Amino acid sequence: MARIVKFPISTSVKLGFKKARRRKKVNLEDFGQLNLFNSQAKEAKVISISIQENPFEKATEWDEAGNLTKAKEYYQRAIQKGESVADAFCNLGVIQSEEQAYSAAIDSFTRCLKEDPRHFEAHYNLGNVYSEIGNLSLAKVHYELCTAIEPGFASAYYNLGLSLALADDYEAAIIALQKYTQLTHESEHDSANKLIKSLQETLLNKAQ
Repeated sequence: MARIVKFPISTSVKLGFKKARRRKKVNLEDFGQLNLFNSQAKEAKVISISIQENPFEKATEWDEAGNLTKAKEYYQRAIQKGESVADAFCNLGVIQSEEQAYSAAIDSFTRCLKEDPRHFEAHYNLGNVYSEIGNLSLAKVHYELCTAIEPGFASAYYNLGLSLALADDYEAAIIALQKYTQLTHESEHDSANKLIKSLQETLLNKAQ
């Protein structure tokens, strides 16, 4: 099973929130980026280590136990043995992202996509990492690919909307956020609706 990058990666810095503000521009510090799969996602299972298990299974065991040094070692072994290579690169990239080794993480996710160009988690993770380092154009590309591969994955639309808003593409941001509200329960709409309203007001102010 491939993992997903959690955001914000650094608890002291919110994604992209250091951008200069113009008058009456939406304050995106009020809106956090979504992290993991929705509540319907399956919980990760702990796999007990045995002599028959392959390095990827052992890596996930160490990963879930929080021993990231061992996890990285066994993900690398899995890659070398050709076992679950795409997922191993993806999960290795998540660990590197959490360590803020962003160049290494991007390399791992890219290698994952070389093995499986439609690897959904790798595209989503790359979107999150590119957003974290401020490359909004590449973040947008990978979030859009997520929506093409998994059209029902709401969080990709929310994060796409945030990236577009940060890039001052307010109309496209509103469309993405509205799609998010269509895919989620009303109880999850508060932040998205507030952001949509703020973006609409910003567009109105610019038109005056």
